[in-house]
Amino acid sequence: MKIESIAISKKKGTRKTQVQETELIADHGLDGDAHAGPWHRQVSFLSSESIKNARERGLDVTFGDFAENIATSGIDWQKIPIGTRLKMGDKAIVEITQIGKECHNKCAIYYMAGDCIMPREGIFARVLHGGKITCGDLITFVDQSSVGGGKYNDK
Repeated sequence: MKIESIAISKKKGTRKTQVQETELIADHGLDGDAHAGPWHRQVSFLSSESIKNARERGLDVTFGDFAENIATSGIDWQKIPIGTRLKMGDKAIVEITQIGKECHNKCAIYYMAGDCIMPREGIFARVLHGGKITCGDLITFVDQSSVGGGKYNDK
């Protein structure tokens, strides 16, 4: 399991721009991203396999086009339960808070791509412990016993 792409945007509902690395900020999200802030959807994830499948269906899309912050490989996000904690890079820890989302309006992504897979296939997390993440970093499951009081235990 690894990070294939990292993307941020200054405005919600728009395509995100890929970056090679960024900082995950505890209780906030990705540095410089419009979705960051004190709520439960600080970071969004989508599998690179989902993006590839969208391309195979004829959509002209790439990483960041579905407004996902992090595209991954080797993870079936639909099978990861809420509350699961994952370590990315050397020390960043996120906790899965939501699977899928409801779209009330068709956003710029829908009109650009002809479809938006985030409501069906995207997942969301909050940042428990910050740290730098880079494309290519491994993603591992965190043993729940090593996490206390909702914060990552650095011991």
